[in-house]
Order: sequence, then structure tokens, then C-alpha cells
Amino acid sequence: MKPAVMNEAAPWELEETAILTDINQAYSLIVWNDEVNTFEWVIQTLIEVCDHTEQQAEQCALFIHYKGKYAVKQGEYEALKQMCNAITDRGIGATVEMNAYS
Repeated sequence: MKPAVMNEAAPWELEETAILTDINQAYSLIVWNDEVNTFEWVIQTLIEVCDHTEQQAEQCALFIHYKGKYAVKQGEYEALKQMCNAITDRGIGATVEMNAYS
């Protein structure tokens, strides 16, 4: 076995770096289904607030409708919280939740 070189990272250090990177994506913006808002309004909101394409927003709206909720965005808490507030200000139910793997 060859001795470790001081400038090389040990395997456990590389793994730790990967884990720390994932922590930045530890939250999900969840949008909830309701019987009040139209597909068009939810789609428009996702485009304007979450910077989704029209196709992404349509797909998310379908998941929200059929599954009852859907994680429309992943990221850091503060950024998602601002989006969540903008969505709820439009009368659509939304929450920011910590991902299960975090």
C-alpha cells in the first residue's frame, strides 16, 4: 500500500463533500391541490413565480391535480420560502418541506 500524499483527498473526504452539496437542495416547494383554482391559474403562477416553462408548469399542474400535491421545485430554504409566499399570495396552497433524505 502506498502512503497517502498530503494534497490528495481521502475517499471519505470526497464523500463528505458530495453530501454537503446535497444539503443545499434539502428542501422542496410543495403545491397543493384544491377545488378553487383553475389549471390555467396554477400554470401561470408556476411560470411566473418558479420560472417554469409552459410544459413544465402543465405537467406539474397535472401531478398536483391527480396526486393531491407535488414538489414543483427543489433548493435552498430561503429561495423556496419566497416562492412559497408568492404562490400563497395568489390563493394557491403551498408549503416548503425538508426532503426525507436530508
